[in-house]
Amino acid sequence: MKIIQPTLSTKRSLYGVLFVAPWLFGFIFLFAIPLYESFVYSLSELKLAIGGFETTFKGLAYYKELFTVHPTFNRLLVDSTVEMLLNVPSIVIFSLFAATLLNQKFRGRGIARAIFFLPVLLSASVLSLEMSNGLGDVVSGITGDTNGNAGEMFSMGGKELMFLLMDAGVPLQLIGFIVDFVTQIYQVISKSGVQILIFLAALQSISPSLYEAAKIEGTTGYEAFWKITFPMISPMLLTNIVYTIIDSFTNNKLNKLIMDTAFQSLNFSQSAAMAWVYFAMTSLILVVAVGLISRKVFYHD
Repeated sequence: MKIIQPTLSTKRSLYGVLFVAPWLFGFIFLFAIPLYESFVYSLSELKLAIGGFETTFKGLAYYKELFTVHPTFNRLLVDSTVEMLLNVPSIVIFSLFAATLLNQKFRGRGIARAIFFLPVLLSASVLSLEMSNGLGDVVSGITGDTNGNAGEMFSMGGKELMFLLMDAGVPLQLIGFIVDFVTQIYQVISKSGVQILIFLAALQSISPSLYEAAKIEGTTGYEAFWKITFPMISPMLLTNIVYTIIDSFTNNKLNKLIMDTAFQSLNFSQSAAMAWVYFAMTSLILVVAVGLISRKVFYHD
């Protein structure tokens, strides 16, 4: 009996299945049941009972309450989406710029990378300090401001920049983007660590022979970047955009509202409804982003 050998495409498909198998088993056994239960909670009213709790089916009542009655959910949902749309391009562009610089050959490159990544690795504690309003207390202690107005110091630079750009005749739409980017530069840098590593790995995987052939043909550095570097790292660009979108939705005011509604107000049904609306919004943005960007991605075989 002749044994049929699998084709190369079949082998690659099997390798892909084996690669995602740990995540797939983890999702089925650890996340699928909680996801189903949270969806049931969003459609039901939870009441404490002897030995646990009871659920009473309410349909879409909690979803309607979020959009028609809740005082802050709609505003926070819009603010989180707008903040994501502003931060994702800033983080991805900065990550690509930083990775390109760190990929250059120069003396002390290893030290430069270490100096650059140390603040990124150690920024978690600083961010938690800022999120807990401790940063304002520190500044108040330094400046002697006890009226709770120390946070205004951080917005003064943005106001001065806005007036400077207006005097220069820059369009108002572009002024808003520039001011938001400058005032959030620390947040952009602190959230760019993983993206820089991914871009750096992609840059180092490009064959030097491509640049050598382009140089022989008289290609400039600008042309080499857009004709060689950018197409070759475009798959990692898509990966970083997806990662940044998901990461931007994991730490904001809406996420905190969902947690507080569940564990402080003990309203688990409303918290579950918030989470599912949030999940639907994130999924919609991801589908649109991946659908638009994947058309331009170049895969080099």
